[in-house]
Amino acid sequence: MLVGCLWQNDHIVTVSLGGTIYLYSASDLDQDPVILCGHMKNVNSLVVLKTSPETILSSSYDGFIFKWIRGVGFAGKLERPDKNQIKCLAAVDEEIISSGFDNKVWRIPLTGDECGEANIVDIGSQPKDLSLAIRDHELALISIESGVVLLRGTQVLSTINLGFTVTACSLAPDGTEAIVGGQDGKLHIYSVKGDSLTEEAVLEKHRGAITVIRYSPDVSMIASGDANREAVVWDRDSREIKLKNMLYHTARINSLAWSPDNTMVATGSLDTCVIVYEISKPAASRTTVKGANLGGVYAVSFVDQNTVVSSGEDACIRLWKITPQ
Repeated sequence: MLVGCLWQNDHIVTVSLGGTIYLYSASDLDQDPVILCGHMKNVNSLVVLKTSPETILSSSYDGFIFKWIRGVGFAGKLERPDKNQIKCLAAVDEEIISSGFDNKVWRIPLTGDECGEANIVDIGSQPKDLSLAIRDHELALISIESGVVLLRGTQVLSTINLGFTVTACSLAPDGTEAIVGGQDGKLHIYSVKGDSLTEEAVLEKHRGAITVIRYSPDVSMIASGDANREAVVWDRDSREIKLKNMLYHTARINSLAWSPDNTMVATGSLDTCVIVYEISKPAASRTTVKGANLGGVYAVSFVDQNTVVSSGEDACIRLWKITPQ
C-alpha cells in the first residue's frame, strides 16, 4: 500500500506503508526502480561477514534481516519463510543462526541474497544468547536460564544444567572451549568434549550480571561486559586481567566487539554511547562516540581496523571512523 508520492527532478518517488522507498525514472518508466529500505524497529544484532568485511547483516526485533554493503548502503532484504521475532543472531558466510521468544533456534542456509529452507530446532527453553564455533559452524552453544544447550547441526547434543542463572555465553572458534557468564557476575570457563562440559576455571571481577562475552580474533584474549557498565579484558592463557578500569559507560553494556588485529575493543551501551579502548593503553585513553544510537546501542562490530558499525533503539545502522588516541 502506497502512502505518499512526489516528483523530484527526473524521478518519481513513492513510499509504501512498510517504509520502502521506490525511485522511478520519469523518463523511462519501464526501468526497474531503485529500492531503498531499512528497519522499522530497534536493531538488536549485527554481523560483519568474515570473508566479505564490506557486508553487514542486521536483524531487528520484528524479525527482519537486512543486508548492507559499506559505501553502498541497503543491499537487500533476506526473505525468510517465517517472520518470527529475532532476539539473537549469528552468521557465517554460508549460514545464519537465530533465536527468538518461541524456544526455537533457526538454522538458515545463506546463498547470496537468498535464504534457503530453514531447519528449526525446539530446545524447550527460551534462548538468552547464542554462539557459533566459527571454524566448525555446525557446532553451536545456546544459553538458557538454567544452563546451556549444545547443538550439532539440528541435533541437540545435550542440555546441561549448570546450577546458576546464565546470562551470556561464547564458544571458542574451534569449539573446544566455552565461557558462560552468570547473573552473579562470574565467568565460568569449560572445556567442551563431545556432548559434555567440564569446568576448568571461574573468573571473578565483574560486579553485575554478565551481558556479553567475546574471544579476540587470535583467541589469545577474552573481553566481557556486564550490566553494571564495566568491561574487562582477560588473558586467555594466564586468566589474568589484561585491561581493567573500563568503567566509562553510565548504563549497562549491551554489546562488545574486537578489532581484526586484536588491538582494540569497542563497547556499546544503553547510555547511547560507543567507547573504543586500546589494549596497549590505559582505559582512560579511550575514544568515545556520544549519542551513537538514540535510545541505546544494542549491537556493535568492527568493519575494518578503523571502522566501527553500531545499531540500536533508533533503528539506524551507523558507521564510525575511529582515530586511535
